Amino acid sequence: MHKSPSGSLGPGGLDLSQVFFKPIHNTSPPSPTKRHTKISVVGTGNVGMAIAQTILTQDLADELALVDAKADKLHGEMLDLQHAAAFLPRTKILASTDYSVTVGSDLCIITAGARQIPGESRLNLLQRNVTLFEMIIPPLAKYSPDSILMIVSNPVDVLTYIAWKISGFPSNRVIGSGTNLDSSRFRFLIADHLDVTAQDVQANIVGEHGDSSVALWSSISVGGVPILSFLEKQEIAYEKETLENIHKAVVDSAYEVINLKGYTSWAIGYSAANLARSILRNQRKIHPVSVLAKGFYGIDGGDVFLSLPAQLGRGGVLGVTNVHLTEEEAQRLRDSAKTLLEVQSQLGI
Repeated sequence: MHKSPSGSLGPGGLDLSQVFFKPIHNTSPPSPTKRHTKISVVGTGNVGMAIAQTILTQDLADELALVDAKADKLHGEMLDLQHAAAFLPRTKILASTDYSVTVGSDLCIITAGARQIPGESRLNLLQRNVTLFEMIIPPLAKYSPDSILMIVSNPVDVLTYIAWKISGFPSNRVIGSGTNLDSSRFRFLIADHLDVTAQDVQANIVGEHGDSSVALWSSISVGGVPILSFLEKQEIAYEKETLENIHKAVVDSAYEVINLKGYTSWAIGYSAANLARSILRNQRKIHPVSVLAKGFYGIDGGDVFLSLPAQLGRGGVLGVTNVHLTEEEAQRLRDSAKTLLEVQSQLGI
């Protein structure tokens, strides 16, 4: 990063900050318990920059480090953000192709991923992403051994598993963004049907971030009122097909955005920042994110990451919520896990 040292604007490089401010008497050093929060974002494409921009506007970090293989674009993105300093909370912004810039990160967010070549199989694309992660994860683990890894790159569930295996981190410190955004889309669609604010809707999508995701209709509530049981008590009929169509709209929504504008960015930016806030501010909020799911809801057969409602805080994943599932929902969740395990088995990891 080409930048003059802070305060060195005087003649001969004199540090003007020492002249501009006069210290008060009887001072002491800063408290050693005061936290300095640092977030690193790997990958400065549309998704990475949407995440970075949202982190800055929501004042989630004291320091933000950006990493990308494209040096010129990376430097340009850094300058573009730095030039907005007068309109943002004070955050130190760094950028480099060298992972040493991420040293001491509390949270590392990975958005980098290989793009699919026309005609390329999903498995081959995934194998190329594994090769990419073998270059990304080790230096992050080296420079920030106590950090939490958040994987946003797709296919997010399998790549979260890969990141966990490569990093050697405990499972609570490796999280995939999973179905946090899917659940936001789900809540929006339900709120739109009922003409209420999405913030009053409690609804989760779990399982794979993809076609085999599972809508937990049995636990949906609006303003604290369980929807399906309310309809049954009021003897109001509803069609299961209508519910399935809402879930299908959630699954298809990302494809629709991509078809219309070429990529998704803003919603995942807000989703990732939402997760970062819960983790770094120790909010202990519950989010449907990709976690090590073995042993939950009858999922067995191997280590697999998929989305479950998990409580997040400074320690990463603090626990998985014991949500009651119907037998149909539990079976769909197990089927989703099986789908992911089959993909992992082909990778030989």
